[in-house]
Amino acid sequence: MKEQTPTIHNAAKYGEIAKTVLMPGDPLRAKYIAEKFLENPRLVSDIRNIYCYTGTYQGKEVSVMASGMGAGSMSIYSYELFHFYDVDAIIRVGSAGGMHPSLKLRDVVVALASSTDNGYARHFNLPGDIAPCADYGLVSGAVDYAKAHGMSVRVGPVVSGEGFYYSDEWMKKWTDMGMLAVEMESAALYMNAMEAGKRAVALCTISDLMFNGAACTPQERQESFDDMILMALSLA
Repeated sequence: MKEQTPTIHNAAKYGEIAKTVLMPGDPLRAKYIAEKFLENPRLVSDIRNIYCYTGTYQGKEVSVMASGMGAGSMSIYSYELFHFYDVDAIIRVGSAGGMHPSLKLRDVVVALASSTDNGYARHFNLPGDIAPCADYGLVSGAVDYAKAHGMSVRVGPVVSGEGFYYSDEWMKKWTDMGMLAVEMESAALYMNAMEAGKRAVALCTISDLMFNGAACTPQERQESFDDMILMALSLA
């Protein structure tokens, strides 16, 4: 709703944020994406150092805004974007820990659905359990891009954890249920998108393998991240 902007969390005025928003967790990654990939990026909000930039990519207006870490932060920013700034689609771009033994470092996981151990769903007062899911059109577009560019991509369920440090038993139980990877934000994002009648997808580069301790080098993380950003921008 135009009259509710700016918000206490976002200094942007209505109309200063594009209809499609790329959303990394890290504010510095938001800055990096804007400066490297967008034309004429302008900073429209920096409250709490959560940077939000708007620019153009191949002639189309795109915004990039950090979500911060975890469901609580994601739930606030994505809710405001969908409901107050009339954003149509949010594309999460981040990293994840690979849980499934078939995954390799630098694979990109497209989170088709997101299980969670957090309590955010209680806010919706549903008479049962919800299955937070991505928008099929965005999922399909990401897969098409990956095929066209020779990227290693996996599509499937992830688990969106409430914390960061987990026991081996926690990991095993979710892996046994078919979860590909673990991250922290996608379930809250998907629930907000579903409630608002909007679109969302989470794209996550596998930066660590939970089953053997392997991890990307800083250079590998950056190279893989760039490939994923180009995939996300193709969906804008």
